[in-house]
Amino acid sequence: MPMILVEQSIAAGAVNNNLVSGSAFEFARAQSIVSVGLVQSATGGFATIQAGSDIVAEEFSAPILTTYPIIPDNMYFTDVMQPGDRLVLRYRNPTGGALTVRAVVQMTPTGR
Repeated sequence: MPMILVEQSIAAGAVNNNLVSGSAFEFARAQSIVSVGLVQSATGGFATIQAGSDIVAEEFSAPILTTYPIIPDNMYFTDVMQPGDRLVLRYRNPTGGALTVRAVVQMTPTGR
């Protein structure tokens, strides 16, 4: 099963418009079920998840965890992506200090 693991430090007041930008799996090559787990190192940051034209999760405060999201416990978000759909994980840090964000993305082709 294709998987993306991302760890980024986001500076105070900064935004990362797509944590998976440049990944081989940023764009779906086939119809796939995508599952996302996203955590932050401390409170204060906000994430948005979009898969193609679907807003999977509008800006939310991600759970706090000092490791990567645990599969399956922290895989809160699931959607179906069509070929060519773009996965966007946006993270905004409005706090006065850097925050670390970690994401796990699993993509399972549906075979259609």
